[in-house]
Amino acid sequence: MAFQAYRFSNTIMLYLAFAAFLNMLEVRGAIHVVGDRNGWNIVTDSTNWARGKEFHVGDVLVFNYEKDLHNVMQVNSAAYEECAKDQYVRLFDSGSDSVVLSEVGQSWYICGVDDHCENGQKLCINVAP
Repeated sequence: MAFQAYRFSNTIMLYLAFAAFLNMLEVRGAIHVVGDRNGWNIVTDSTNWARGKEFHVGDVLVFNYEKDLHNVMQVNSAAYEECAKDQYVRLFDSGSDSVVLSEVGQSWYICGVDDHCENGQKLCINVAP
């Protein structure tokens, strides 16, 4: 009798672990490589790249770039419009940065090197739930 109860509880635990695993797979976000194979650079039109794409909380933005030539600054809307490099929220400079989208609403990114932002190296996306 004790063996059957033990076996039954193991079956339930296995089922719960499997259900939790499936749930984790379901909430995993999409991965968006900014600029696709061209990456994050001054010649890629990031506005055009983002057009038609859907971004959701939990998705990941991947910025690939030459680390000696660029960086990624997460900024607010005013810093985005003005290309204000001293007002960033987060700075990324590894050359391959992954940013998890964690909040609903707009999210802004610029390159803080030289005049790259002023010349169009910037990205604004809308993040849905």
